[in-house]
This record gives sequence, structure tokens and C-alpha cells, in this order.
Amino acid sequence: MSENFVVKDHIKEQLKRLPHNPGVYIMKDHAGEIIYVGKSKNLKNRVSSYFRGFSSHMPKVQTMVINIAEFEYFITDTEVEALILEANLIKKYLPRFNILLKDDKMYPFIVVTVEEAFPRVIMTRNYSGKGKHFGPYMSSDQVRKTLEVIQSIFPLRECSKKITNKIDRPCLNFHIGRCAGACNHAITKEDYRSYVNQVLQFLNGDRDWLIKDLNQQMLNAAEALNFEKAAEIRDKINALNALNEKQKAIQANGKNQDFIAFYSFEERTCVMLFQVRGGKIEGRESHNISNALGMSASDILTSFITQYYSGALMIPKEIYLSDEIEMKALYSDWLTKLLGTKVEIYVPQKGEKKKLIDLVSKNAKEYIIKFQEKIDREIRFRESAESELKDLLGIPHNIKLRRLEAYDISNTSGVYSVGSMVVFEDGKKKRSDYRRYRIKTIEGANDYGSMQEVLYRRFKRGLEEQNIALENGIGEGKFIHFPDVLLIDGGKGHVNAVQEVLNALKIDIPCVGMVKDDYHKTEDLYFQGELCGLKQKHNAFKLIYEIQEEVHRFAIEYHKSLRSKEMTSSILDEIPGIGEKRKIALLKQFQSIENIKAAQVTDLEKVEGIHRTVAQSIYDYFHIKANTASPVTTNAASSENSDPTEYMDSTENKGSTENMDPSEHSEK
Repeated sequence: MSENFVVKDHIKEQLKRLPHNPGVYIMKDHAGEIIYVGKSKNLKNRVSSYFRGFSSHMPKVQTMVINIAEFEYFITDTEVEALILEANLIKKYLPRFNILLKDDKMYPFIVVTVEEAFPRVIMTRNYSGKGKHFGPYMSSDQVRKTLEVIQSIFPLRECSKKITNKIDRPCLNFHIGRCAGACNHAITKEDYRSYVNQVLQFLNGDRDWLIKDLNQQMLNAAEALNFEKAAEIRDKINALNALNEKQKAIQANGKNQDFIAFYSFEERTCVMLFQVRGGKIEGRESHNISNALGMSASDILTSFITQYYSGALMIPKEIYLSDEIEMKALYSDWLTKLLGTKVEIYVPQKGEKKKLIDLVSKNAKEYIIKFQEKIDREIRFRESAESELKDLLGIPHNIKLRRLEAYDISNTSGVYSVGSMVVFEDGKKKRSDYRRYRIKTIEGANDYGSMQEVLYRRFKRGLEEQNIALENGIGEGKFIHFPDVLLIDGGKGHVNAVQEVLNALKIDIPCVGMVKDDYHKTEDLYFQGELCGLKQKHNAFKLIYEIQEEVHRFAIEYHKSLRSKEMTSSILDEIPGIGEKRKIALLKQFQSIENIKAAQVTDLEKVEGIHRTVAQSIYDYFHIKANTASPVTTNAASSENSDPTEYMDSTENKGSTENMDPSEHSEK
């Protein structure tokens, strides 16, 4: 290979004109694709070195150099600026010869919406740039438990209602003491902000003051013989202690630090990061690295640092590495610039920090060795499932089925009808692209019409975003990417209904029905007028089964949430003698409608304001109504005779598609 390599004349001319300044260089192949991005404090020396001593380069570098058709460069004032630009370009173009950070996990964050007049504390998996973010956390369960503790102690609002000068009627959370009542102006902005500041302090890891304060409140309540109040405070203290016990204390200095190590085995490399916050291990992240074969420890760690911290929401003041890196001071200066205060990088040689970095290294090794077989098995499954699916649908094997979208409809006799959309990319769930739709234009149990509405709204929005992208040259939008295959929960009727919408919008995407058996389980695929014989393709069947179960689960979840909200707000209002105060007292005592239903008359009488006659009315309402309920009838129009173009005209101006993030609040 080295004997046949000759530097092209136009590249020789480019090399002569290279400056000796710091900057970033970009290598391109014959198709104009960016194949490598690098930085240097001396562009001329660094870029020229690729084309000298060809035989001494590693095979990977030799292959890259052979593929270089041209290169470009950017001059920067400093090495730090070059480092920042390099990190941004690698993230943007993902050049195939760069060491790349591969992490498809969407870690959850806790966000305090400090930009709002009355902030909320919520969970999200998408960083919007707004609010104060904490995390990332390793699991949504960890986030939910933290939020439960916060909501039980601090009376911050949980709703997304816009707070105005108008005094609104407060929700039940206000009456049961879980909200300070921003909507009805029961608390000033200043007092509310004091709670917010305490939450920020709490999320930053400073919790000892809170436990001490709660202990004092519990003692005061006990001395005043208010044992019910003391018990409530005790439960809050126990919840706080349980949360703290999950975090292993490693040192008493209370600092924020990151410990980073890696382990390579054959073609796989795993970089492991332990997050230490307030002296406690709060999280662990594992990142698979590609294109790292033959790379030095310094190359692997510096590539990880630039790609990880250029988009990080939290940079600690101290970073500990398993190996020394070149230009450590440069990376320290860059991180300092990002954070706005001094960031130090260390390689511990002894003591507790050395023990911890060894533990991180051990975890990285365990991940690669233990999960290598699992990773290989998952890759083989995804490739096989895709191949089998192509065979079933008659799709050429040179076409990549990267994105699959699945849709389902859920309702109860036509009531609270909702649609769901789930997305699988490369055989895995992409939860950030999930969407939920509340049916707006179809009445009754009309699944075909509901499915048409959902698909029309989704693709009409997508076409609009694509047109904007063509005009502006910017391909951004939540619906801009269309699937390679559409999967519809249902058979011939559902597919035909959706196909009418696709034809009307002039969209050509294979539309496949996921047919279920009598037990509501995946049976087959319906495509182009016939069943495909899905069960004969083992891995394709497993994938379709997972997709169908997921889209059904997502639809049912949304349907239940709407139904539950409606029942809570209205069912007690139907009972004679139950006004606002008694409704609040009942819910405060029993916590849910289900518990009220199950209560006996004697239990109901114990609630403040509920005497014998009213208790009997409540009991009779639930039990007599359950025994005399009649089936719900609807006048749902059959979509067999519906005209999709007529439907589209009627929904043209009904509002844009919901772009609900499943981690955020549902559509109101």
C-alpha cells in the first residue's frame, strides 16, 4: 500500500499554503463527505505529517489518507478556540475516522423552571436550554422518588397552568396542603421564591439543614399534642433519609467531581464515568466508543472529554482520569472557559481517589467483558429482524429500514378517544419521538376515522416542516423525518383508511397492518392485500410483537390518564349533598375515588362534614349505580363510507399536531 501511495498535486499545493497558526482541519473524500476533523497548534506541521512517512502510519491512518481528496482548515486565535471548534464539528458531522462517542441513552433530568414567575419542578429527557437542570440521573425511578420527596415537603405547584392576575379556583392540591396556591394568589412571589430557593439548595445536595429543620418541627408538633402533624413530618424525614441512604458517601469534602476511566477489548472500548456530587456517588454512565482500535489512552480520553463536556449541563471543578493525557493544561483551560471558573484535571496516584479511579476502571472492564456477548446478540438480532422484515415486505436489501413508526387508537365506547405514535430506530425505542394525540374531530367509537385524523395531523405537520427546511436550508423540526415503514395496529380496514390519507397527501411509504389474534396478541402482518406469514420469521416476529405491545401500552396509558382526570373532577359532583368542601374532605381522607367507592357507610361518616344521611347517599350512589348501569350507545359514523378528502377539509384548521414529550404533561 505504501509503495503505491502518491500525494496528489493539488494537495501538495494546498500543503504549501498552510499557515503555522493554530486551528482546525477538515479532511474530505471524493464525494465531498467529511471523513476526519482534527485540531493543532500548528496547522502546517500537523496536516503535512499525514502525507509524510506514509508507511509509518497505523493502518487506520493510512486508509484515511488514501481517501483524502481535499481538505479545508479554520485558523483560530488560540488552541482553546481550536478545541471548541473541533468538538462542535465532530458532533455535527460524525466523521467516520474520528473516535466517536456513542451513547443513545436519554438520561432523565430534574428541571426547575426558574424562568417562570411561579416555577415548577419537573422531569424531562430533553434539554431545552430553559430552567435550572439537575442530573443526568441514571434512572427515571430515581427521579420520581426524588420528586415525590420534594412534592411532599415543598408546596410548589405541579400544574402547567399559566398564572395571571386573575384569581382562579385552586385545585385539590391546594386544599390538601400540597400546593401554596399561586393560581388564587394565596402566596406572594417572594414567599414562593423562598420555597424555590430551598428546592435548588436541596437538589444541589445540601439536605442536612432540611432534616434538622423537620426534626424541630416534629418535636414542636408533638409538644403541642398535634400527633397527626408530627406523624406527617416523621414520614417526610424518613423519605429524606431513604433518599440519602441510596447514595454512597466516599469523602467528607462535599465537592463535585467526575472520575473517568476506560477499558478496551478487541474492537470495543467503554469509557466509564462516575459522578460524585457533594462527596457522594450519585450516578454512573457507560459510553461505547467507536473507531478507537489502536488509539492511545490519551487519544481516547481527550476525544471523550471534548465530546462529552461540550454538551454537558454540569461540569465539576475537579476531573480525575485513569491515564495521563497530552496537553492537559489546554483541556483544563477549555473546561474553565465553559464553566466560568477554574477546572482542574488530575491523574491520582495514591489514596482514596486512586482507589475510586481503579473502581471505575474495574466497572468499565466488567461492562465490556460481561455485556460484550449481549451487545453482539442485540446487534445480530436487529440485523436479522430487519432482513426478515424486508423479505416479508419485498423490500430490496440495499434499502435501510432505519425508522419504523407505529400507531394505535384507544377509547372506551368512543369516549376519551386518543391516538399514540411510537418510534423505533435501528430496532430500538426512540422515546423522545413518541407522540400522543387526543382525537378532536371524530365522535364515537370510529377507529378508522380516528386513525385517519392522527396520520393526517402527523404527516401534514411533517410536510410543512420539510417545506420550511427547503426554503431556509435548515432541516429542523419534530416531525420532519418520515418513517421507512408505517405500522398500523389493525388489519385490512385500518390499512386502507391510512392509505387514503397517504394518497391524498401524495406520500409514498409502505403501510403495514399489525394483525392480532383472538387473544389480542400479534398474529401476522397485512401488506398489499394479503397476510405475510410473520410467524415463520422468528426475529421479525419478536420485533413486531415488541412494537405492537409498546404502541398499545402508550395509547392505554394516555387514555387512562384522561379518564382518571375527568372522573376525579366530576363524579363526586354528581352525588346529591356533595359540594366543594365535602369533596375536598373526602379526597383528603381517602386519597382516591377507588378508596371512596370501597368505603363503608361507617367509614364515610368519620370524614369531617359527612353525616349519616350524606354518607348513605355516597354509598348508595356507587353501589346502586354499579348494579343498574346500562351499556353506552353511540352514533359513531362508519368510516367505510367516509371520504378522506372531506375529513381533511374539515380538520385543516383544527389546530396543529400535538408534539407531546412523554416525559412532560399530557395535552389538556
